[in-house]
Formats: sequence, C-alpha cells, structure tokens
Amino acid sequence: MKILALAGGVGGAKLAHGLAQVLPPQDLTIVVNTGDDFEHFGLSISPDLDTVCYTLAGLANPQTGWGLAGESWTALEQAKQLGAPGWFNLGDRDLGTHLERTRRLRDGEALSAITADFCSAWGIGPQVLPMSDQPVRTMVRTADGRELAFQNYFVELRCEPQVRGFRFAGIEAAQPAPGLLEAAAAADLVVLCPSNPWVSIAPILGLPGLPAALAAKPVLAVSPIIGGQALKGPAAKMFSELGIAPSALAVAEYYGELLTGLVLDTLDADQQEALRELGIISLATASIMQDPADRARLAAEVLEFGQSLLTHA
Repeated sequence: MKILALAGGVGGAKLAHGLAQVLPPQDLTIVVNTGDDFEHFGLSISPDLDTVCYTLAGLANPQTGWGLAGESWTALEQAKQLGAPGWFNLGDRDLGTHLERTRRLRDGEALSAITADFCSAWGIGPQVLPMSDQPVRTMVRTADGRELAFQNYFVELRCEPQVRGFRFAGIEAAQPAPGLLEAAAAADLVVLCPSNPWVSIAPILGLPGLPAALAAKPVLAVSPIIGGQALKGPAAKMFSELGIAPSALAVAEYYGELLTGLVLDTLDADQQEALRELGIISLATASIMQDPADRARLAAEVLEFGQSLLTHA
C-alpha cells in the first residue's frame, strides 16, 4: 500500500517516523509544510522540514521534538552578546544545515533537490518533499489588526496575539514540488498527520492542483486535538479564537468533504457518533506518541484502519 503523508511540526514528524518504521521506504512519500519557512541572520530556515527530517534520521532532540540532540549554542550566545536578535534558537549543529541549504539555494538549486541530498546524507529512506520549490509564507492576521509572519507570531510572540485568520502569501504562484502530484496519483491512501490544520496542513492543501489530485483518494486524518487540547503548538488556541470549540470533531469538520476517516484518541471516543452522522468513519485509539515504539504502533493502526477504508470504499 503506497502512502502519501502530509506533515508539519513535531506531531506530524512523530507519525511520519512511525510510518517510516512500518512501511518499505519506496511505499512512503512525506510532504512537508514550508509555509513557516523564513530568513534569519540571512539564512534560509525551514523549521517543519528540518523537524521532520531530523526526526526521521533519529537526530532530533527527544526532549523538545525539534532541533538536534546534543546541541550547543555557542554561536548564538556570541551573536546575542554583540546585540543580535536572540528570539529564534539556532544551535551550532543546526546552523550547519541552514548554511549549506542557503548556499545551495543562492547557487540556484531547488529546495526539493537539496532536501533529497540532505535525506540521503542522513540515511532517510522514504521520499521527503518540501511542499513546493517556490516560497509560500504563512501570515497570521490578529485581533489588533496586524499581519504577522508565522515565526514572529509563533516563536517571538509565543502565540500570544489573538488570531483572526491566515493568508498564505505566494500560494497562487507556487507549484507542487516535483514528484508530488505523481506521488498523489500513485497513493492508495493519504494520511494527514496530527499537525496543525490551520497552518501546517492548509498550506499544502492550498497548492494549485493538489486538491483535485486528492479528490478521488481515501484520506484519513489523525487528530492533533486530544481532550480539547493540543499536545504541542497553538492549534487548540486557534480554533477557540476563531469561534470553534477545539475537538476531534472540529478537526473533521475543518477538513470537510476531503476526509474519509479520522483517527482520534480514546479520550474523545464519545465524538464517534457525531462523526458517523457526518459520514466520517473513525477509529478511537491511544494516539499520544511518547517514544518511537508508540509511533510505530500508532502508524500500524493507522495503516490497518486505512486498509479498512479501502475495503469499505
């Protein structure tokens, strides 16, 4: 069974890693959000892409889920001492990734080609694609009338401003990364990882041509909302500030007709009847991934559930 997984952030990276543990590499393509990419210190930084790749490679910091294990911060501390902005943490080893990505981008190479080479160097088996080689930037509209670049909202301001909406600058001119539409056409099942629907999955789904490519495919999502809360990140806060009670059901309603099935936590099993009324088949299971074994277990359950959706279809 060939799988196309859409991912962003720590939760998405964990399930992507689980899928990579239980699937042959040639059967898994992971498409990663690049809407939160930005430039800092003149470097091209791809936070979601790096989180997913570091996790797949077994290099991620197990405490934070982002960044590299065994990291040091000497360069950033020196820069801050000289007056540089220190709101975004760049570790010494992580800087190497950004330096080489930036060098190659400035030489005219495509982000997808650079990512493929990085994955090869890190020993990552499945195909990992940035969603697009063209820049797309997630902008957060706030209650006080500002429009903030995502990393300024998320990291610098710690998600404190109230959200009123989002804009994906450049999405109309962006094209799916080379190989993405082909992977969508070949996929037996599409998995929306437990990533923020508003700012991790929506930019990917906004790419021209991708919704049409997924329209005939069974699509299942793993809810990032458990017991009304997000384990990491501002997804639940965003739902609330946009006037929607955060829940697994709200996640399903957000994805709408795209969705065939939903995996939700056992804490939210009481929402299965409401999901059934929406025509969405659901699976309730333990969905918190505390370690690699949890990731593999959940991935196996997701695939088994996905196989049942194929049979049901």
